[in-house]
Amino acid sequence: MPIQFLLHRFEENAELPAIIWQNDTILYRDLLMKYESACQFIISNKIKQGEVISLTGDFTPNTIALLLALIQNRNIIVPFNAPVKEAEHIKFQIAEVEKGITVENDTDNYSFQIIGDRSAHAFYTTLRERQTPGLVLFTSGTSGFPKGAVHDFSKLLEKFKTQRTSLRTINFLLFDHWGGLNTLFHTLSNCGVVMALRNRKPEAICEYIEKYKIELLPVSPSFLNLLILSEAYKNYDLSSLKLITYGTEPMPSHTLKRAKEIFPEINFQQTYGLIELGVLRSKSKSDDSLWVKLGGDGYQLRVVDGILQIKADSAMLGYLNAPSPFTEDGYFITGDQVEVDGDYFKILGRRSELINVGGDKVYPQEVENILLSMDNVLEATVYGEKHAMMGNIVCARITLKKEEDPKEFTRRLKLFCKDKMQSFKIPVKISIEESPLYTDRFKKQRKFE
Repeated sequence: MPIQFLLHRFEENAELPAIIWQNDTILYRDLLMKYESACQFIISNKIKQGEVISLTGDFTPNTIALLLALIQNRNIIVPFNAPVKEAEHIKFQIAEVEKGITVENDTDNYSFQIIGDRSAHAFYTTLRERQTPGLVLFTSGTSGFPKGAVHDFSKLLEKFKTQRTSLRTINFLLFDHWGGLNTLFHTLSNCGVVMALRNRKPEAICEYIEKYKIELLPVSPSFLNLLILSEAYKNYDLSSLKLITYGTEPMPSHTLKRAKEIFPEINFQQTYGLIELGVLRSKSKSDDSLWVKLGGDGYQLRVVDGILQIKADSAMLGYLNAPSPFTEDGYFITGDQVEVDGDYFKILGRRSELINVGGDKVYPQEVENILLSMDNVLEATVYGEKHAMMGNIVCARITLKKEEDPKEFTRRLKLFCKDKMQSFKIPVKISIEESPLYTDRFKKQRKFE
């Protein structure tokens, strides 16, 4: 039974709090009751083993219960974070969703609908033959089109059978991202408390930390920078926080340094995971270091031509709509350019984000780190733009701390960069923005029309 180990732990800890949602505390016995109701819902709606089911919601009690019930029923689950945007409907087609369940965030009520016919994709056939649950996660689609990664869910759950310590943790990362699901299963498998959010803005996060004495905050570097810029942390008691983990994108050294100055008593740890592989165990060289040791049981790492490659027991079966990214000997080509220092890695960024200027390579992160150290710069986003002569040029979108004449700022920026980077790395096109440019997942937006 796929989640029997979880259900057994829930029963042993029935009177402990499992979920805090809308100021209500759900005990593990309550979660078990909701799980049983979800199982009955599956039966009454004739959801059969092996069917492809979309589950749209957030970390509400019934969403979690339905997720567990669908895993136990050995369904192939396609999670979506509510609400599903119009642009995301293409993902339903890619995943060949057969039936859908939607959970309302405000009421925790759920509804059911039939969406499509039986899917016969080869990966789904494999899962059905194995009689194991499946999980479909989508890449962010920065290359222009989202790719659907198909997992054997039982392999992703395997690591949670080993019990570990669970801190009071906010489920900050989203329901349709493995980072968010990884946090959920780590918490549940150790009978901790799932802190479900309705609002992921800095002010709300700080209020939540103070109110519920949160110990661990998993975030993206972009959100951490947004938290610093907002200064919301000044209005709340965050002394309960023991650890801030960061991942999903490269961390600017300036942001990490500033965060450590603001929160000297909090430990910082870099994490590394991929939709295609799961989350690796990690250990930062130090709180203020971007060097990180990666691996753990079930993972093998190597670097080929500067690109990190990983072989994982928990690796996906493959993409629904793209060629295999695995080497012949089973390593996943991450696309992440890295430097190596003994057992430690430094993630420089995606090779796909490199800006090719007349044959010279520019890492956006490298330029951003310098721009962020400039007076009056709040945020900097560096990206490439096509150019007839050079192939590409370096562009920057800047958010200022206080108003400044754009022409004067551009002149000052170019002068500031002159002795700090090679000339081809200096931004040619500079625009001033009113606020930082982030995606709805609090990640830096580098793709512009």
